[in-house]
This record gives sequence, structure tokens and C-alpha cells, in this order.
Amino acid sequence: METKAMYNSDLHFEHQQWEKELEFWEDELRSFQNRLDELVNRWTDEKVLAELSEFQNQFFIHKSKIEEFKEKIQAHELNISRHLEAHEDVINRLHFEHHKKIREGIETERGIYHDLKKQFFRFLSKYL
Repeated sequence: METKAMYNSDLHFEHQQWEKELEFWEDELRSFQNRLDELVNRWTDEKVLAELSEFQNQFFIHKSKIEEFKEKIQAHELNISRHLEAHEDVINRLHFEHHKKIREGIETERGIYHDLKKQFFRFLSKYL
């Protein structure tokens, strides 16, 4: 099996992409929260309010995951900068495995977030 070297610049580029995606999610979540706030003022039905509360909880969880990913990316960026200071352009296998775990986590969260958005839009179409 061929081992491909991962350069710091490649990892940095991927980090930048992730950070932009995470910022976009944060923006969307603020917008979604605004929609929920509108619904709180419109509805008194307990079933609707229970669903609304569930979305608020899911949004909170997702915001926490975003912060967690930002911290992991920041820590990994620090590691990359240390490699650059040591004039090492290729990251070692151990640190690349850490990068892959972050990537897998973001890919998983991307799917969860996509499903949450679909559910939320269905909810909005019923009650907004």
C-alpha cells in the first residue's frame, strides 16, 4: 500500500474549509433560532411547543459540537505551526491520524446537521 505524504499546507487548507462551514452552520442556527422565537410567540399548543423545545435542544447540541470542532481545529493548527517552525513540511502519521478523526467527525456531524435541517424545515412548513 502506497503512503501519501500530507503537507501542512494541505491540512491547513482543509481546516480553512471546515472553519467556513462551521461559521455557516452558526449563522444558520441563529436564523433558525429566530424562527423558533417567532413560533413561541404564535403558538400555545403544548404539542407544538414540545417539538419547538426539541429543536432548541438539538440546536444547542449542534452549537456545542461546532465549538468542539473549532477547538480541535485550532489545536491542530497550532501543531502545524510548530512543524513549520521546525522546517518540517510533512506532518507525521500520528498527527495525520488525528486530522482524519476530525475529518470523520465533521463528516458525521454534517450528515446529522443536514437531517436536522430537513426536519426543521418540515416543522416550519407546518407551523409558520
